[in-house]
Amino acid sequence: MKIRKAIEAGQVLVSDGAWGTFLHAKGLKPGECPELWNVTHPQEVLDIAKSYIEAGANMIETNSFGGSRFKLDHYGLGERAFELTEAAAAISRQAAGDAHFVIGSIGPTGKILMMGDVTEEEMVDAFKVQATALAQGGADAIVVETMSAIDEAVLAIKATKENTGLEVICTFTFEKTIDGDYRTMMGVSPEQMAAAVIEAGADIIGTNCGNGMKQMVEIIRALRRAAPDIPMLVHANAGAPVIRDGVTVFPETPEEMFEVVPSLISAGASIVGGCCGTSPDHISAIRRAVEMADHES
Repeated sequence: MKIRKAIEAGQVLVSDGAWGTFLHAKGLKPGECPELWNVTHPQEVLDIAKSYIEAGANMIETNSFGGSRFKLDHYGLGERAFELTEAAAAISRQAAGDAHFVIGSIGPTGKILMMGDVTEEEMVDAFKVQATALAQGGADAIVVETMSAIDEAVLAIKATKENTGLEVICTFTFEKTIDGDYRTMMGVSPEQMAAAVIEAGADIIGTNCGNGMKQMVEIIRALRRAAPDIPMLVHANAGAPVIRDGVTVFPETPEEMFEVVPSLISAGASIVGGCCGTSPDHISAIRRAVEMADHES
């Protein structure tokens, strides 16, 4: 079944949580390539994916966020983009089995089209490699995530749509401005994002990273006003990061996330999961909140 079909049938789905912090907890060193672990430490990556399934997630991402050749070039691994990305999808597919969805992660390239860092053709080619690798590895959908620029997101969506049969989820990261509204670091509003990525072919839209659950409610309301009919996904941070004893900590507890989930669903979210700082405990709490909301409805 397609993810959008499940949502249209009335389901609110639970997604997974953070991957980067989990990888570091398992031994990934600063400066190491996370995607290389898909071939050097596949069991550790599989354990992360399984932990979210066991916590109650309906879907899990892939360890491929930085899998573009542009990002991998920093590690001298650009030519292995397809291999490492396909391995990421295969690991998550193994953890998900047939009863759960795999959403293949594609993050920003780190290149800015308007600055002339890269051509459109080069960027499309890089996204094509990622999307086809994720499809071959067993992904059910692609999540083009943590985006801030419309042109880059649109190219990723189109590259996926033109080269695979997969659904596309697209999420942007917004920050609250001094005027009280939300914009990406490139100045894009939720309304502008929604119009552009839906026109490009996104099946599901939403927001991830940068904000805790409470702020995500405001962003989803803005997206819902702009796009009343499309399903929406939220991957929230465990609150705003704080520095404690020289370490970055995300302070929002599983129970605090649990309490906000009903408001997020009422605002229009159909898929709820976590981003930075979230753990299987947070996902378990989200699962409980979703089940309670289903029961009450």
